[in-house]
Amino acid sequence: MDIKLFDSELKVMDVLWREGDAAAKHIAAVLNEEVGWNVNTTYTLIKRCIKKGAIERTEPNFMCHALIPKEDVQEAETDELINKIYDGSADKLFAALLGRKKLSREQIDKLKKMVDELE
Repeated sequence: MDIKLFDSELKVMDVLWREGDAAAKHIAAVLNEEVGWNVNTTYTLIKRCIKKGAIERTEPNFMCHALIPKEDVQEAETDELINKIYDGSADKLFAALLGRKKLSREQIDKLKKMVDELE
């Protein structure tokens, strides 16, 4: 994925990923409620996402449609994190995550299953 989205732009995308296509007015209302942004801030961010090719706008009602799936963004952000912080080593990231908190038996079993499926 070649589109780089900033945290503020990801908040706009998250509304579309959660709720599906939505009018800009609705996105602005949701983000006003969730993070206190005014309409102009949200519209500016929507326009930036349109310019980057992450959102498509249609009329009537300034309808917004996400052009990129959340999974693609998650994958790109994870790759960037691994490269930037963990020297490109996914196992260092994995070890850091495992060392952060006590995992439940269910979480441990789920992780073991994921690792087994990789082999």
